[in-house]
Amino acid sequence: VFEIDDVKAWKSVLVSVTSYALGLFMIAKAPWYLLPLAWAWTGTAVTGFFVIGHDCAHKSFSKNKLVEDIVGTLAFLPLVYPYEPWRFKHDRHHAKTNMLVHDTAWQPVPPEEFDSSPVLRKAIILGYGPIRPWLSIAHWVNWHFNLRKFRPSEVNRVKISLACVFAFMAVGWPLIIYKVGILGWVKFWLMPWMGYHFWMSTFTMVHHTAPHIPFKPADEWNAAQAQLNGTVHCDYPSWIEILCHDINVHIPHHISPRIPSYNLRAAHESIQENWGKVISIFLSCKAQRVNWGQGYQATTSVRLMSLFKRTGER
Repeated sequence: VFEIDDVKAWKSVLVSVTSYALGLFMIAKAPWYLLPLAWAWTGTAVTGFFVIGHDCAHKSFSKNKLVEDIVGTLAFLPLVYPYEPWRFKHDRHHAKTNMLVHDTAWQPVPPEEFDSSPVLRKAIILGYGPIRPWLSIAHWVNWHFNLRKFRPSEVNRVKISLACVFAFMAVGWPLIIYKVGILGWVKFWLMPWMGYHFWMSTFTMVHHTAPHIPFKPADEWNAAQAQLNGTVHCDYPSWIEILCHDINVHIPHHISPRIPSYNLRAAHESIQENWGKVISIFLSCKAQRVNWGQGYQATTSVRLMSLFKRTGER
């Protein structure tokens, strides 16, 4: 499962490019009442670009590091996501998974912070409520554009990525607006981008904020337990899993980030076959299936209180 297969890797690129192009065609041709469906497809398709860049960052796309840097940077450009800043922060997420304060992904809200003021309380309820599926936009802004958040050894590569993103915005956005106008920019770029952030928030939220998953302070945190007990597997409709290259198969990814996305399912089956009893009983890695009615309610109204209960309990 660790073997890099160039054919499978570039097949993933072909799937994402083709599905994204199809999505843009659907947006161009769809009547107004079908646009939400076209945006949903295109936002999901462009999420596949992120997964390709994700493989590049983990050195599981190609045996050539330069190829991975180029492909990762290009894959992130339509998302206006700076590749190197994200790679550095994502490495820290894997190094400190579910560690209070230090994990760069989701963090629980301390009760004292929640109760500190009515205004802040309402803001937290709003953020962890109806707009939670788009909170990754705040994460994108907060973590990836401030040079002071990076080590001196990282800054030069961060600057290159930022230059690429700003160049894309400076050239790509005006070209889109020139061709189809401001509303066309909203229609062809912004709405699919919002769809991508819906999936970015949803995948990471489901992976790391299930009620049984603990967040622990540094002095109680254990790396092995965090990687094995800090995430869950979640099934989605097949078309989503195909377009997003099985990013939902997350347990083997945290066991070893070097497993390519196209081998995650085989790795998961091997884990279930060889360690299923240990994982389900001792590590509490539970398979979950998304229920789009109850699931949305759970992630928007219940999770806030469950976050309080998870800090340092296990």
